[in-house]
Amino acid sequence: MSTAVPPLGLAVPTGSLREPVGELLASCGLSMEGYEPGSRLLRAEASDRGFRFRIFRERDIPIQVALGNYDLGICSDVWIAELQARFPGQRVVRVGALPGPATEVWLGAAPSAGLEAGQVPDPASLEGVRLATDLPNLTDLLASRLRLPRYALLDLYGSVEAYPPEDADLAVVAAADAAAVEALGLVPLHRLFRGGVALVANADALRARDCSPIVGPLTPAFVPSEAALTLPDRASDTPLERVHRDTGVLRLALPDGHAQRHTFTALADAGLAFEGYGEREFVRRPLSPIEGLEVKVVRPQDMPSLVAMGAFDIAVSGVDRLREHLAFFPASPVEMALDLRRSRYRIGPVVHNDFPAQTTQEALAIWSRLGRPVRIASEFPGLAEEWARQLRLPHTAIIPIAGASEAFVPEDADILVEGTETGTSLRVNNLRMLDPFLDSTNCVIAATNPLTSRRDLLDLLLDRLREGVRVAAAGEAGVVAQGARGGA
Repeated sequence: MSTAVPPLGLAVPTGSLREPVGELLASCGLSMEGYEPGSRLLRAEASDRGFRFRIFRERDIPIQVALGNYDLGICSDVWIAELQARFPGQRVVRVGALPGPATEVWLGAAPSAGLEAGQVPDPASLEGVRLATDLPNLTDLLASRLRLPRYALLDLYGSVEAYPPEDADLAVVAAADAAAVEALGLVPLHRLFRGGVALVANADALRARDCSPIVGPLTPAFVPSEAALTLPDRASDTPLERVHRDTGVLRLALPDGHAQRHTFTALADAGLAFEGYGEREFVRRPLSPIEGLEVKVVRPQDMPSLVAMGAFDIAVSGVDRLREHLAFFPASPVEMALDLRRSRYRIGPVVHNDFPAQTTQEALAIWSRLGRPVRIASEFPGLAEEWARQLRLPHTAIIPIAGASEAFVPEDADILVEGTETGTSLRVNNLRMLDPFLDSTNCVIAATNPLTSRRDLLDLLLDRLREGVRVAAAGEAGVVAQGARGGA
């Protein structure tokens, strides 16, 4: 009996590359319905042309290709380098360079560090140096080249440029060029990497399968571009000047991104306003009208770790992010100080619409009979593991992912542990949530033993935020009551 050969799998990027890659594929006769900018669709079939495609965050694409889940992928060279810096034996081959934006990776420092452009600091001054980055593998490689005897690596979700000089001594950041690094407020010290956009393939698939339905049309578009890793071969004699935590101030972290709008409203209800932090716009270091209170804007995903480390005394993050942190570090010195009751959404197991179960308990019987590890993909790997353990789900494989999570089920994962506010993205991608296990809101988190000496300010801030929650709740109750009277 012959077995049908599965179609070629092509992984393509979402985010900033979605539009240019989509235009490139269309110009090569490989247009794919659903890959238009703004579309929430993350999977589609092109079986009439011998391939299927899925849409991922760029950093997940080399991993998916290396695992053999996809035969080919398109992504920035920097994510290939980030994978191979730690796993050089992975079966990923760069087939060719494609037209697209160049990306460089730079070692940078704040202007207060006492360094000039192109000047790598004296390694003797880097004992215990704090390195901020969202490229941890390349940063570890740099630390090995500089032979740093001891260093702290802040593995961040983003906003890397915000950390020097108060919360990191150096930053490893992706940018278009040195001028772009300077535009971020950093001094460009050394370029670690330069690359563009590439077509990559799983080495085994390239050898054993006919990849020509995809590689053939793209080959005429290849450009003469190579990815280059350039670790520093020498350093200067100039020492790095550092900024240390001032315990005489209270340090507050506020979120950027999706949580910003809700946080701004919560602050307004509490009678708090910080110059430079609006409903949508912000500066990294808003001005505080309260003497002794210092504010910085960072990603909410990083806040529990930063508070636990003592970088901040208090922060506005999410219940989901705090629970994710505590799932990995249950004794971490950070706790929820106040639920702001905003930005509410549910987290739970997500399956394909064709999955033959309506509840988690019904699904458990199916998952338990698979005869292999149950694959769980999630941006919340700690919560996913905790949920699987509490459910007593046997033989699981947790797959940490960077985003575009709806693309993974059902081909590359059996379950997606995901958060949803409206369910729109799930419905577009033919998915549904079973029984949610966490209702998440934004919240105030605080260190269990804050480093600040200004405990009076901490108490004042929490009291005003509590009053803001009370005012907001009273306003909502009034609206409901008025609606009930109007209906009567």
